[in-house]
Amino acid sequence: MKADPQDQRRLLDLQAIDTALAQLAHRRRTMPEHAELDGLARELSALEDERVRAQVAVDDLDRDIARLERDVEQVRIRKDKDQARLTVGTGPARELEALQHEMASLNRRQTELEDAELELMEQRETAQGVLDGVEQRLATAREKRDEVERRRDETLAGIGKEEEFKVAARRPLAADLPADLVALYDRIRESAGGLAAALLRGGRCGGCRLDLSGADKARIRAADPDEVVRCEDCRRIMVRTAESGL
Repeated sequence: MKADPQDQRRLLDLQAIDTALAQLAHRRRTMPEHAELDGLARELSALEDERVRAQVAVDDLDRDIARLERDVEQVRIRKDKDQARLTVGTGPARELEALQHEMASLNRRQTELEDAELELMEQRETAQGVLDGVEQRLATAREKRDEVERRRDETLAGIGKEEEFKVAARRPLAADLPADLVALYDRIRESAGGLAAALLRGGRCGGCRLDLSGADKARIRAADPDEVVRCEDCRRIMVRTAESGL
């Protein structure tokens, strides 16, 4: 393929833009915020599971306390009825004696229930403390996630602006170059990891960084200035200048 030497040199400008775009894409993929957000997502998921377990523990204790309160209330109602009958004092002596025994039994039962309720209330206070602690950690992790997302979005916006600028600069440059030269450049760039055109400097290919053999140098010296020469090793386009060392 033949192309004006000036157009060949302008391929280096096109390559510089494409290299910058590739670097921006790499920055986008490897932003530390991505890994940080992944870690925070796992942390938040674990904390949410922990919060659910803590909430279930509090709810279970609330349910047990409510049940004991109902039992205590039933005992109190029964005691009030028995006390009213004892206050009246009417009826057989045996029945009044049985009421007194029942009152004593009810008092013991009420004490047992109230002691059990007090113990559950202490457990509930501890469980609530655990729940509050988990919810605080959740809130802190969410705030951190929001901050990291803000930084990520700011960085992405900056990368996006740079990409827009580079794409806007590339478009007229590529349009002004010969179509067949750009097509060759794009094919090589796709197959060679993004680098398609490099400077030939000091007898060394700027693509693969290998020194040219004597035969390669002789071949390139013999080529017309408008001949598009390629490296025998990496097959990239080598752009010749006064610094090529031929």
